[in-house]
Amino acid sequence: MDIKIDTGTFRDDLAETADENKSSTGSITRQAYVRLRDDIISGKLKPGQKLKIEELRKSYNVGSSPIREALSLLTSNYFVERIDQRGFKVAEVSAEEFDELLKTRCWLEGTALRESIRNGLSNWEEKVVLAAYRLTRVPRSDSGDHFIANQEWEKRHKHFHMTLISACGSSYLMQFCDQLYDQNIRYRQLAGKIAYPSRDITAEHGAIVDAALARDEELATKLLTAHYTNTGDFLKNQFKQAVRE
Repeated sequence: MDIKIDTGTFRDDLAETADENKSSTGSITRQAYVRLRDDIISGKLKPGQKLKIEELRKSYNVGSSPIREALSLLTSNYFVERIDQRGFKVAEVSAEEFDELLKTRCWLEGTALRESIRNGLSNWEEKVVLAAYRLTRVPRSDSGDHFIANQEWEKRHKHFHMTLISACGSSYLMQFCDQLYDQNIRYRQLAGKIAYPSRDITAEHGAIVDAALARDEELATKLLTAHYTNTGDFLKNQFKQAVRE
C-alpha cells in the first residue's frame, strides 16, 4: 500500500507552528518587559538594584530567556544597565541626569505641540478636550490623608499629554516623547509627596488646553514647559534634601 504525503501542506503546517511559537515567545517577552518596566517606573525595583535572572524568573513566573530578552530591551530604553556584561541592574537616578531628561523632553514635546497646533483638525481638538475631561474624573491620590499615586490617574495623565502632541505628524517624535515620558515618571514619583499638596495640576492642564485650542503656539508651549519645570524644581529640592540627610 502506497502512502502519499502532501509535503507542501506539511511544510505549511510546520511554518505555521513556528510562527505561532515565535509569536507566543514574543508575547511572553513583551509581558515580562512591561511588568519589569512598570516596577522600575513605580519604584518597586529601586535604582541601582541588581536584577538577578533566577529571582526575576520566580517572581514573574516567566522563563529565563524572556527575562533576559526583556532586560536587554530595557537597556536600550535606559531603564536597566549592564554590569560588566555579567548581569543587569536598575538604572541609577541623579539630579544631573534629570536635568538632561527635562531639557530634552521640553525641546521635543514643545516641537511636537507646536506642530500639533498647526496641523491638528477638529477631531484632534475633540480628543484633547475628552482626554483632559477624563483626567479630571479621577483623583491623583488614592488617599485623602497622604499621597499614594493613583495608577488610573497616571494612565490618563500620560494619555492626555500624548494626545496633546498626537497631531505632530511624526511617529518617530511620538515614540521619543513616549519613552521620555516613562523615564520622567520615575523621577516624578520621587517628587510626588512634595508636589501633590501644593500644586493645582488640573488648572495647569486646563490652561494648556485652552491655549492649544486657541491655536496660540507660544503660550501653549510656554505653559507646557512651565508645567514640566515646576515638577523639576520640586524634584531637585528632593535630591538636595536626600544628599543633606
